[in-house]
Amino acid sequence: MELFWFIPSHGDGRYLGTSTGARTVDYSYIRQIAQAADQLGYNGVLVPTGKACEDAWVTASSLIPATKRLKFLVAIRPGLMSPTAAARMASTFDRLSEGRLLVNVVTGGDPHELAGDGMFLAHDERYEQTDEFLHIWRRLMSGEEVTYEGRYLQTKAGEVLFPALQKPYPPLYFGGSSPAAQQIAADHIDVYLTWGEPPGDVARKIEGIRKLAAERGRTVKFGIRLHVIVRETEEEAWKAADDLIRYVDDATIAAAQQILAGYDSEGQKRMAQLHQGDRSSLIISPNLWAGIGLVRGGAGTALVGAPQSVAARMQEYAELGIETFILSGYPHLEEVYRAAELLFPHLPERVIPAGFKQAAAPSGEIVAYSLRTKTDNGG
Repeated sequence: MELFWFIPSHGDGRYLGTSTGARTVDYSYIRQIAQAADQLGYNGVLVPTGKACEDAWVTASSLIPATKRLKFLVAIRPGLMSPTAAARMASTFDRLSEGRLLVNVVTGGDPHELAGDGMFLAHDERYEQTDEFLHIWRRLMSGEEVTYEGRYLQTKAGEVLFPALQKPYPPLYFGGSSPAAQQIAADHIDVYLTWGEPPGDVARKIEGIRKLAAERGRTVKFGIRLHVIVRETEEEAWKAADDLIRYVDDATIAAAQQILAGYDSEGQKRMAQLHQGDRSSLIISPNLWAGIGLVRGGAGTALVGAPQSVAARMQEYAELGIETFILSGYPHLEEVYRAAELLFPHLPERVIPAGFKQAAAPSGEIVAYSLRTKTDNGG
């Protein structure tokens, strides 16, 4: 079980759907989050991509010298960058970070945003383009000189002169729920990611991807993207969940859902179906809450509960085949600590990152200092 955290380069705060409790997300803030994740023993961080985010590659690059062993899951964008330029970027990042790059393949699911970036292909065409992109990218990263002429992409004698440290290339992560996306996963991807759906739905996804990959003589690993609201008791956790959406009213939900309905992402449609815009039926599986998806695109579910409950639900996903858990919580700085302090002790199968050592400094406030004083003074 590998545990990742999230860098909120699109904004952060104590509540959803409001400017109340919002905080400035600048370099100082994201550096604090990355350093906390590094020091607490998370395996890596996801750096999001899209027009509402700071640029993922610039953001992640800025955090290399601020961290020691943390890995960075950073997006390449077929159609928005050439495979050769993306390969050079990945190779450089991997070398300069001493092998700490993970590559997130993001085809995109918002036609409005994609049009603003000059992408006008239909849903399945974008995945056909992604297939061509990855054929070129993987060969380049493996050290080949590549000449390729496809329907969407062409390159002539392309090559990467400075190879990545990880061989044959940094691992490829990818998420997509449509049949076209699942073909990409089976053909190219090392780790298939799903958003936080009920275990039965996740099991069916995993079974389908495994079957497709096996037909190609490949194996694929699996990960899941979830928010987490963990507190010392169940009551406190559910109160925190309700508090997170205290400013989300029906008008805000309707406006958000109207925008999200314009996406042609199958994964986004599945997230919307979990709650159907109804705040009265947000518990969709034991400890799985869909409240975040009322107003947030992408990952819209959270594991909510006491540490033992959340750990048990994570173990259920692990038994299905999930190995990587990409977690987040609002606000991200406080919650990166809370999740580590409350949840980590209940995850005995957690993979400890290479080179990680728990700090030897005393933990907690040394309120017993007076005992030493008494001893030194003979009582």
